[in-house]
Amino acid sequence: MTIVTATPDVDGLGEVVDVLRSWQDDDEPFQLHPGDLGWFWRFGADATAGAVRTWRRDGRLVAVGLLDGPDLLRVAVAPDALDDVALAERLVEDVSHPGRGVLGEGAASVEAPVGALVDVHLAAAGWRADEPWAVLRRDLAAPVEDPGIRVEDVGPDRVPVWTEVLRVSFDGSTATDERWYAMAAGLPFTDARCLVAYDGPASASASLNGTAVAVVAVWSAGPGRPGLIEPMGVHPGHRGHGYGRAVTTAAASALHGLGASSAVVATPRSLVAAVATYESAGFRRLPDRRDRRRDDGARNA
Repeated sequence: MTIVTATPDVDGLGEVVDVLRSWQDDDEPFQLHPGDLGWFWRFGADATAGAVRTWRRDGRLVAVGLLDGPDLLRVAVAPDALDDVALAERLVEDVSHPGRGVLGEGAASVEAPVGALVDVHLAAAGWRADEPWAVLRRDLAAPVEDPGIRVEDVGPDRVPVWTEVLRVSFDGSTATDERWYAMAAGLPFTDARCLVAYDGPASASASLNGTAVAVVAVWSAGPGRPGLIEPMGVHPGHRGHGYGRAVTTAAASALHGLGASSAVVATPRSLVAAVATYESAGFRRLPDRRDRRRDDGARNA
């Protein structure tokens, strides 16, 4: 059975998003989430379609990749194909040869689900383990505690606040109002919410002035499936006061309200403060994930 690699057009993104939703499962390895496509959608639908790669067998999607930059492919695999030898071999061939239209020449990385056979095959092909990422999950079977600060949903009047806090929270951030609106127009945003947290108490009136201290976006994959937190940022002038924990708790509560079974987040393990923030908000560590990296260029053209 032949496996076919392709890049969808914008009209094909709906199927990709739906399939990624269906692959999210608390009993399966954490992998590329529809929210990851939703967050990438801030660059527009055309750019998102151009960054997606699909692998089909007999017309059925068995793997999806997102080029999260020119040298990083993030891969999701159908749960019943995680141990599929032919698919693992095809994925490694495609990422190793620039002529296949997936990754170019030079250094590159592949993010694959923990325990997937493709990771084993990448290692055998000489792709080394890169820096570890901490993966954390909070179960949402029970209601989430109050975050203790005022948190608002982001509507049109709060977009500039949300983008400003996000922009100053990350070095090199390119967050703009225009990109927020592009993201909000994307298909995955139907199951998403953006939140902004203020330094006032939770009981404060929304009409009162307050300083925006943290922001977050959450993405549901549908009722009974794990939801994603991406991104979460705290204003650098307001760190060290528990606002990261509070806005993360609010994010978990929002996902609970959307029917998610759990909230999941990934962050570089080297960001010790970020990991501690998520743990303080009730998240528990899952096995670390390591990308596979190629440092010495493509094997063949």
